[in-house]
Amino acid sequence: MVTLNKIYTRTGDDGSTALGTGARVAKSAMRVHAYGTVDETNAALGVARLHTNSDKLKTLDNMLARIQNDLFDLGADLCTPDAGEKLEYEPLRIVAAQVKRLETEIDQLNTELEPLRSFVLPGGHPAAAHLHLARTIARRAERLMSETASQEGEIISPAALKYINRLSDFFFVASRWVNHHHDGDILWVPGQTRSEGA
Repeated sequence: MVTLNKIYTRTGDDGSTALGTGARVAKSAMRVHAYGTVDETNAALGVARLHTNSDKLKTLDNMLARIQNDLFDLGADLCTPDAGEKLEYEPLRIVAAQVKRLETEIDQLNTELEPLRSFVLPGGHPAAAHLHLARTIARRAERLMSETASQEGEIISPAALKYINRLSDFFFVASRWVNHHHDGDILWVPGQTRSEGA
């Protein structure tokens, strides 16, 4: 049970923060960057959902609501390093079923889409544009998680890494799905502006 009755604690005034294990680390630590960027992804997703509350996009909005909850799970996973020590509680971890659900939903959305013949420019419907932004932030979170996992003594679970990798794929397909139900994708035209007067 989470209880937040006081928002500021002053304990981070020295530039440190507490992990889920109780250990204190610098706010500039790679792990903190990783779960902070997961939080940033969730915030971008919240903005995207301002544009998915129509009947036409309700199926997607329900998926995005589940993902927002997953992202809190992922943040909890990342802020509680698996250091092999026994904790007083069972830490929350991303599990294979969450990855599988993302894959199933990607496939479900993708069945309505035509194969791509060009790269897609971020944009189109406002929901699609915001989903593209969420996609790029999720990719940054993935890079930070991978970099954290490469550091000696740092462990990021395989399920967490799979989840964040699938998530950016989901956002890409979801943005295309939104545009499919509106005015279509905006496609990249290679070299379009290279000639004078273009």
